[in-house]
Order: sequence, then C-alpha cells, then structure tokens
Amino acid sequence: MVAMWTVKVVSLGVVGLSLSLELLFWLFSRRRSERVTNKVLFFPSKVACVEHIFSPTLPHSHVCSLPHGVDTSFSRLLRYILSACSSLDLCLFSFSNMDLSRAVLLLHSRGVTIRVLTDRVYSAISGSQIGVLRKAGICVRCDVSAVHMHHKFAVVDGRMLITGSLNWTLTAVQSNMENIIITEEPDLVQPFVKEFCRLWGLNDSAQDLNSVTD
Repeated sequence: MVAMWTVKVVSLGVVGLSLSLELLFWLFSRRRSERVTNKVLFFPSKVACVEHIFSPTLPHSHVCSLPHGVDTSFSRLLRYILSACSSLDLCLFSFSNMDLSRAVLLLHSRGVTIRVLTDRVYSAISGSQIGVLRKAGICVRCDVSAVHMHHKFAVVDGRMLITGSLNWTLTAVQSNMENIIITEEPDLVQPFVKEFCRLWGLNDSAQDLNSVTD
C-alpha cells in the first residue's frame, strides 16, 4: 500500500514538473518574441523632413519646406541604422542616397566600426557615396568577382538584420515599390553575418583602393 502511494506521489511530481517546465518555456518564448524586433517597411516612402533624426534638438521647420514630424518608412529605416552602437556591416549593390550616407558618416563619427562591401561597377557611377565614405576613413571593399554583387543588406551590431529589395538610392526610396525586413531573429541574422564575413574575406582590400573613384 505504501509503495503504491509512493509511486502515485512520484508520478504526480513528474507530471507537475513537466507542466511547470512547459509553462516556463511558454513564458520564456512569449517574452522573447515580445523583445525581438520583427518589422516590415514598404516603399516608396512619403517625402518628409528627416533633419530631426540627425539633430533632434534643433528646430528645422523654419528652413525646410518639407512636412515635419511625419513618421515614414524612410525615417524608420534611418532610426534602425542609427541605433548601431558598436558595428555596422553594409553589403550593398548601389549606394547614392545622401541621407543614408549621412547616417553612416554620423555613426563613424561616434566610433562605430563600419565595413562596406559593394559592387565594383556601381561603386564608381555618378552620385555614388562610396568615395565619400572612403574619404572619411571608412573601410570599403569592392567585390572582385565577375558577377554583380547584388546584395542589399545591413547588419547592425551583429544582432539586427536589415534586408530587402531596396537599393540605397533616392529613386528606390522615393519612386520604386520596394520592401525591407528588419529582424533580430538569430536564425535569420547569423547566416547573413557569416555570408558578409565570407565575402569580406574573399575581396582583398588592396585591390579596392584602385577600383573606386572619388
């Protein structure tokens, strides 16, 4: 009789422990999903002033005719980029948007480590910001393969991925139907981190300096 009660007590204890672990796992998963960023942005973006993003304390309404205080896909993109604290890795086919260039330069001035990998041909087109970044001392490498380096992604602090169809150009931001996904899901971020490191290692920086015009 005592043995039977002992078995029942142990069985109830195992069931209770199992339920407790399942509950803890569910709570952990829910809290994690609430913390992890998963956002989608669509373009073209509304045209609005973004000066407040770069200089929050300065009033710009009296010198700018664009709408102010408007939350747009582009302003959100800028904020995600400017959230970088330690590093920003950019893998971009075309980079000519001056506000995005300004954001990268601002991060550089804050001491954020920035690496840029871009397409060799499109790095030298008119309006490209690659030469501007190089002049500022940002490390830039151009892909040396025979095909276009057509990626459009950024990794912020090794934990946030920004990727989609959007080239970093004014036309893409204001005129094209484009998309961007922002995610902190490790299973999605880490493959891009590895791919960036692989491509970065394949392209010798000594060859880059002669391939990008200012």
